[in-house]
Amino acid sequence: METQRQLKISRLLQRELGEIFQRDAKAKYGGAMITVTKVNVSKDMSVARVYLSLFATNDKSGLISDIEAHSHDTRYQLGKRIRNQVRIIPQIRFLVDESLDYFEKYDKLLEH
Repeated sequence: METQRQLKISRLLQRELGEIFQRDAKAKYGGAMITVTKVNVSKDMSVARVYLSLFATNDKSGLISDIEAHSHDTRYQLGKRIRNQVRIIPQIRFLVDESLDYFEKYDKLLEH
């Protein structure tokens, strides 16, 4: 069960990372659309698991590797945005959110 503080920080990170990815997607990631679907923050606020939905790309594993390669820069940009609201800028772990693909797969199966 997440505390109110964890939920507040999760929402803040989701909003700020979404804006960062929206601004940088064309330049860094070849125009892929990246959506931050969920953020889970550890109890000590030191680690954030960020779930991403990736669109307009055929190579999701390659794109997530590129995102991981730029994670230091992304964390720096995030730190500049939220430095007055948190004590520690959390380490970011990026994960692919497969839930939309899962629902799309079953939606296609139900159509036939």
